[in-house]
Amino acid sequence: MHSISVEIPATTFAALGESPDEFVSEMRIAAAVKWYELGRLSQGKAAEVAGLTRSAFIEALARFGVSPLQITPEELARDLRNVDK
Repeated sequence: MHSISVEIPATTFAALGESPDEFVSEMRIAAAVKWYELGRLSQGKAAEVAGLTRSAFIEALARFGVSPLQITPEELARDLRNVDK
């Protein structure tokens, strides 16, 4: 695993009401959720980036208002049409 360093103003932690460790954890989750939403990471890989189990990552998706299903309405309609064939 790699480690990176990011400089964050100390006032940020107070503004969010979080400790530095809580902030880092939330930042990892937020980044993973966004990358998943954009289709850049699979659900499993995003959960790994977030430091969560897959089921906990799905709960995080709900907290951020992101669907765990990454399929367009058109893809869903096509798939449903193909079920009967």
